[in-house]
Amino acid sequence: MAGSYRRAMNTLYLLCVITGCTALVLISAVIPWAVFTRYVLNSAASWPEPLAVLLTIVLTFIGAAAGYRLNQHMNVSYFADRLPAPFRRLLDLLVQLLMALIAGFMIVWGGRLVEVTWYNTIADFPFLSVGVTYLPIPVGGVCLLLFVIERIFLGAPMDPLAQHPQAAPFD
Repeated sequence: MAGSYRRAMNTLYLLCVITGCTALVLISAVIPWAVFTRYVLNSAASWPEPLAVLLTIVLTFIGAAAGYRLNQHMNVSYFADRLPAPFRRLLDLLVQLLMALIAGFMIVWGGRLVEVTWYNTIADFPFLSVGVTYLPIPVGGVCLLLFVIERIFLGAPMDPLAQHPQAAPFD
């Protein structure tokens, strides 16, 4: 059971990374286009800025869950590292429970935000529901909660990309 859950979390992690990287690449393409249309063509496009904001929401919430899973986020562990091992484990459990609380907040309140704004539209994208644009908040919360559960019951995961022979390390 533990191996199946770990494999499922590896797959979810890779999906989060692919989603976050795709959003980042698209942001990197959209912003220069906005600059080009504004300063070279003298006719600023109206859609790049709101699209970049929407992609930033995806990058922030989905990408943050992936960063959390491999402990790639910013943290200050100076004092925690100086605690005796039993207290360190207890503190780590407390941190994981607090992260689960944050994930629950994202799921509940993000879900409500999606629900309340589902029938609103964005002026620059009238075919797109505002609720859809907020969907990364509860989705990121679910991913984060699943990663917290993994960390509590199975421990910190190894990087799944490092396990593939095709992933050559940078020298």
